[in-house]
Amino acid sequence: MRHFVFAFIAVLISSSALAQQQATPQPKEPLKIAVRVNAPFVIEQSNQQYQGLAIQLWQDIADRLNVNYELYPLPLDEVINGVERGDYDLGLGALTITSEREARLDFSQPFINGGLAIAVPVNNESTWWAMTKRFVSFDFLYIIMILSLVLFVAGALVWYFERKENTEEFSDQPLKGLGSGFWWAAVTMTTVGYGDKSPRSLGGRAVSLIWMFTCVIIISSFTASIASSLTVSKFQSKVSSVADLGNARVATIGSSATARWLEDKNIGFESVTDLNTALAKLDNGQLDAVVYDEPIIRYLIRTQSYNNVRVLPERVISQDYGFVLPQGSPLRESTNRELLAIIQTEAWRQERSRYLGQ
Repeated sequence: MRHFVFAFIAVLISSSALAQQQATPQPKEPLKIAVRVNAPFVIEQSNQQYQGLAIQLWQDIADRLNVNYELYPLPLDEVINGVERGDYDLGLGALTITSEREARLDFSQPFINGGLAIAVPVNNESTWWAMTKRFVSFDFLYIIMILSLVLFVAGALVWYFERKENTEEFSDQPLKGLGSGFWWAAVTMTTVGYGDKSPRSLGGRAVSLIWMFTCVIIISSFTASIASSLTVSKFQSKVSSVADLGNARVATIGSSATARWLEDKNIGFESVTDLNTALAKLDNGQLDAVVYDEPIIRYLIRTQSYNNVRVLPERVISQDYGFVLPQGSPLRESTNRELLAIIQTEAWRQERSRYLGQ
């Protein structure tokens, strides 16, 4: 009997220890996160640490999910292919959501809406020289011809009314009289006011009154046109829209969504591995345009001081950025839930402004 009691107690102790061991959560292996380094979404620090908008978002998600992870910096192709093969649990960075990639991978909900932008060089040509060239252009000569025609019409009307009553200043001979009328119209428009010719008839003075008000509008428009020419010449470049890319020296990141878009549009481009390289060439006048993701281009221009580069106001196409996961990943649902909760917070809006600007 005593042996039976001891055996029973031993069984109870073993069962209790086994149950306790099973109840204790076993440590999980850290998630393997493939990272595409591309500021401002992923910025590599000197001590092999990472920061950036996408990194901060994932850190917040991981804290909420209470998971450990390890970061593996990789090129874009290896991030996509590695996640597709299942070598990595998730990929993050400036990863554009496209239908081609969606066929191979699962995406998280988008956390940033951006788009392709065109960076072009600022025209450093002397504004006065640029304006001088405009003065000998066909457009300027066309304006002068139109203005001369208006002056002739105004002068002809005044001469018509003055040819009989004021023959001393407006000759009754057509050729000489029309010349006097043209001179009067030009003097009046420029407000020089020599006073050598002044209408005396009722009709001539009526035309003069209308012409004086008209001249105010003409001079104001002409002055505004010159000011606009000075401003436009400062920023004018070979590329002013998407339509100009076909005849320009263009660069972008190879194997990117932007590169595929340029290929679809039959636009030739120089393939680079680093966007800073392309922007440096653009800044030095070796390229006509750089096409890439707008948030990244604007961040680099602002932080790297490319003083001779600006971004066209036209956004080429709209794009969304998200995390990539293997198809059917059990991590996708929980990641999306926490991501959507985070991007609605004021803290996230502040982080986005800190990296992307207003």
